Amino acid sequence: MSEVNSAGDGPGAAPDQGKSEPADRGAGAGPTPAEGGDADSRGTGARLGGWTRFVTARPRLSLLVALLLTALAVVAGSGVADRLGSGGWEDPTAESTYATKALEREFPASQPNLLLLLHAGGSSVDDPAVAAEAKRVTARLAAEPGVTGVGSYWQSGSPALKSRDGHEALIAARITGDETAAADTLDRLAPSYRGRSGPVEVEIGGPVAVRHEMQTTIREDLTRAELIALPVTLLLLVMVFGSAIAALLPLGVGIFAILGTNAVLRGLTEVTDVSVFAMNLTTALGLGLAIDYALFIVRRFREELATGAAPRAAVGTTLRTAGRTVLFSSLTVAVSLAAMLLFPQYFLRSFAYAGIAVVLLAAGAALILLPAALVLLGHRVNALDLRRLFRRGAPRAAEGGAAWGRTASLVMRRAPLFVVATTAGLIVLGLPFLGVKFGTADDRQLPSTAESHVVQQHIRDGFPGSPGGGLEVLAEGPATTTQYAEYGKRIAALPEVQRVDGPLVKGDAAYFTVLPEGEAVDEGAQRLVGELRATHAPFTTAVTGTAAVLVDSKDAIGDRLPWAAGFIAIVTLLLVFLLTGSVLIPVQAVLLNALSLTAMFGAVVWVFQDGHLSGLLDFTSSGSIETTLPVLMFCVAFGLSMDYGVFLLSRIKEEYDHTGDHQEAVRFGLQRTGGLITAAAVILAVVMVAIGTSRVANTKMLGLGIALAVLMDAMVVRSLLVPAVMRLTGRATWWAPGPLRRFHDRFGLSEGEAPVAAPAPATEPAGEPEPDRDPVEAR
Repeated sequence: MSEVNSAGDGPGAAPDQGKSEPADRGAGAGPTPAEGGDADSRGTGARLGGWTRFVTARPRLSLLVALLLTALAVVAGSGVADRLGSGGWEDPTAESTYATKALEREFPASQPNLLLLLHAGGSSVDDPAVAAEAKRVTARLAAEPGVTGVGSYWQSGSPALKSRDGHEALIAARITGDETAAADTLDRLAPSYRGRSGPVEVEIGGPVAVRHEMQTTIREDLTRAELIALPVTLLLLVMVFGSAIAALLPLGVGIFAILGTNAVLRGLTEVTDVSVFAMNLTTALGLGLAIDYALFIVRRFREELATGAAPRAAVGTTLRTAGRTVLFSSLTVAVSLAAMLLFPQYFLRSFAYAGIAVVLLAAGAALILLPAALVLLGHRVNALDLRRLFRRGAPRAAEGGAAWGRTASLVMRRAPLFVVATTAGLIVLGLPFLGVKFGTADDRQLPSTAESHVVQQHIRDGFPGSPGGGLEVLAEGPATTTQYAEYGKRIAALPEVQRVDGPLVKGDAAYFTVLPEGEAVDEGAQRLVGELRATHAPFTTAVTGTAAVLVDSKDAIGDRLPWAAGFIAIVTLLLVFLLTGSVLIPVQAVLLNALSLTAMFGAVVWVFQDGHLSGLLDFTSSGSIETTLPVLMFCVAFGLSMDYGVFLLSRIKEEYDHTGDHQEAVRFGLQRTGGLITAAAVILAVVMVAIGTSRVANTKMLGLGIALAVLMDAMVVRSLLVPAVMRLTGRATWWAPGPLRRFHDRFGLSEGEAPVAAPAPATEPAGEPEPDRDPVEAR
């Protein structure tokens, strides 16, 4: 194609602005409002024509404003990672959260978050020289500002603070303040305490060290992931588009969305807690969705140019077709992510903040800035075709589309076989999830060489009673010594209890430490939480500890999960109905999307809970899945699946509106979008795999799990299951009762211009397929 610059620079540069020549229906052009259609169609066309004029009238000004906004976002979002938290898994309204805060306030020694592990080498920790040095370190730590509740084995003589072999012991303390202040204090203290101190070697652990090391690791890993993803993504885009110029456009949209979201997150940290893990989603969705949307728009723009349309008219047609699809797609993704706002944990809410912001910014950039760039580039969008370096002769771009058309024809000829085989295969892949065990995130999220992980592993393996893994029972209200003693005997008699320490009394408050049999968060410890809460006491009690936090988190998610699922389902059904005008297609979309996620959930349990491939992927399995992660992964993966579903359904609907031929519309829709969806899925999977190279296990699970879900959705569900199911449902796929059809005629939007008259949808039974026929392979 020759490079002709007919875009012009000003609003009057293209006399055919806002109106393209009629294109073949393969390009998606139908009668424009000027050429006919009902009043509603003319109104819609006028609105869209106004939007086209708005976004293309001053393209250089639009891009200049975008550049200035990007620069401001860089400034506003600087340092955002340092203000993000690494917790957020607990329910802030739960009993365990209340008890934790009360104990921190009244009994700081009951909630140590800093542990110093002292190694005596070949000597005993009771050796006089070792004990003297340990007491000196303890006194020095107690004098540090921002540190309270300091205690040690050498002060209390507690056997829980001494290793079984007698060569290691612990100093426990609490660093006060929020996560940011605690991290700053740890940064100040660590260099002067870590390492050799006389006859002992000191290592630093505890929850505050785990959180800080996790935050630092995630920040470093994110930088590495971006360095991996960006060049690989650019290479893939060049292979998809051919043109280096066209390949750079999606990256520009993605960078704008990522930087803008960082600025949004930085602002949110002023008013609420935001998780550091959300930055991973910002990068992944920022690149992934920007590429999806830009691919769809640039591809349609180039199709319009190929029909002979002028650049400005091609942009107008693109916005009226692909632009509407991008709008619907972004809304479906945003809805899925918004469901996480219904949960109280700020870990989940943070992903909603980041996800909604990045989706809206990516869609906004694709619908405003990208059209401006396309107007300025015109035919130069096809410049610098690097694929010519690796091939001979003329390109054969139509071959890929024809192959997808043949695939669709094959699938529809054997529709029952493909429906049964793919559905059964996806269900089998998801079976491991039936054995899921929920737990809490701990130091095992970090690499095995991380200092805080090493310390906690030493404690798990070498110390009795799992220090830090007990349950605390807060007692509030007037009570006598006898009443405390009687209550202590009652809870000590519970079947899951190993030992009860306390009470430690301060005024009208006291607390007991209860060590459970077995692991800190196993099923027995979780049952013990319920038994403690059910035990009668003459005062008010509240239970906290790792197992109590887990129980409360599971309850909070269980209570809100039906509401979140219902919210996603209802809004998705409505949006897909507005896109298609069908009652059946939205139901199919929701069910098939959910089915596409089974492989992801099965793999998560088989790999990350059960530990298969842990050596290859370099992580330590904790034997459980953090409670909030399946919710997060469902919302993200479901939204991305709907993204691809909207791309396919919109093109099928456009063709059906033109021809009224259901089977040919399905074939044509897959022919036109199959390669595009697959390319977008592969590129997004590359970004997610880059995120999955993180050394933090939860981030690794998030990245690799969603990459698998995206590939399964694009290559199995969209390519095989959707056309097979639509072949079986036949033209009844498009049925809607009269009132809903009139509602869609008035308020619905779909890709394409006002359609030509199509036959009314048949009312045949959904399971009665149409006769086989041999459709043309390409137009």
